[in-house]
Amino acid sequence: MTIAGLSPPLSFLRKQEKRGQESNAFYTNLMLKIKNLSIQIENKKIIKSLNLEIKLGEIHAIMGPNGSGKSSLAFTIAGHPSYLITKGEIVVDKVVINNLAPDERSRLGLFLAFQYPQAITGVSVFNFLRSIYNAHHIEKIPIHKFKLELNKYLKALDLSEAFLERYLNEGFSGGEKKKLEILQAMVIEPNYIILDETDSGLDIDALKTVAKSVSKLSEQTKAGILIITHYQRLLNYIKPDFVHILKQGKIVKSGDYKLAKELEKNGYEKY
Repeated sequence: MTIAGLSPPLSFLRKQEKRGQESNAFYTNLMLKIKNLSIQIENKKIIKSLNLEIKLGEIHAIMGPNGSGKSSLAFTIAGHPSYLITKGEIVVDKVVINNLAPDERSRLGLFLAFQYPQAITGVSVFNFLRSIYNAHHIEKIPIHKFKLELNKYLKALDLSEAFLERYLNEGFSGGEKKKLEILQAMVIEPNYIILDETDSGLDIDALKTVAKSVSKLSEQTKAGILIITHYQRLLNYIKPDFVHILKQGKIVKSGDYKLAKELEKNGYEKY
């Protein structure tokens, strides 16, 4: 698909790459930056003075026990109204997004793949994907070309064309729901992808398919990726550059892929 999203810096970079004119300095200045962030919900502190930087092309993983604040962080970045930022900033490519609506954040290049996607009766997968494509791209393409591109994505995710005619997530298996989340990311081509426990509910074959598609998308678009997970198994197929342990709302340890392997072996009690 034509890269013409509403995030001009990354769109410009991708076009420059196609012409062989990539600017490394320009590329490294783009990031999702979380600065001294504190979050509460219903007067309960969830995240406490958290700092994190995710540059384009980087893959980060946040791991932690239940209740540590992983999904709360993801929802807050995406703009869920129930989560109150009491301190700090969330910055996307130098734009502070604390007070932006979820759709505005999305147009800046943020994408959240939900752990529990909702069903919408009466809205076909095709119409939904066509709508989100048009919302994120200035240049429009004819429906027949859009279908051709979708068919490539469906094949990569091991989905049939009939999948497009079904209502959004209605009667979907856990694997189908998670594949649809990744299909949305393929259509939008976001700058930053947050995967909120995407591995939950997936069998090993679906896990491999989803992981392969995410890795290819990251390679093609240079998207920064944040993987939120309890377990190492997804990280066996999408190898992170950085691993962070989140406990009681704070990052208590950061490292490379070896840290995930250590957690799989020894658990979180040490931290």
